[in-house]
Amino acid sequence: MADSKSRGEAPWSTGLFDCFSDCPLCCQTTFCPCITFGRNAEIIKKGSCSCCENCLLYVAIHYLTGALLSILYGCYYRRKLREQYGLKASPCHDYCVHCFCHYCALCQEYRELRNQGFDMKIGWAANVDRGVTKAPVAEGGMKR
Repeated sequence: MADSKSRGEAPWSTGLFDCFSDCPLCCQTTFCPCITFGRNAEIIKKGSCSCCENCLLYVAIHYLTGALLSILYGCYYRRKLREQYGLKASPCHDYCVHCFCHYCALCQEYRELRNQGFDMKIGWAANVDRGVTKAPVAEGGMKR
């Protein structure tokens, strides 16, 4: 079995439990997770849906149908983010991360995108105007 480096899996730029490294983000996610989710999803989906649309969809899923569906929805976006940046499924599978630490996962994903150069508060279109538009291509394939 190949190790994680040969599969092109990079570590996350911050840990799952580094929430308090950014207290405003931690508070925002605690009291209004839909904003954090909306901003993350807009960047991950490269602007195909606005922050507002993603935020409203999260509210509908999370508060009207139950937390389980929002956990699954969060897993979907975490997997897309990991694929875009070649990140490890760490500290465990995406479902477990969102199931047991949903708000921490949202914060970690937000910080990752910010550390990749995105200004999360201005959205996809304004980041494109700044020249920040895509994830780097993750190394893949077998190595000798």
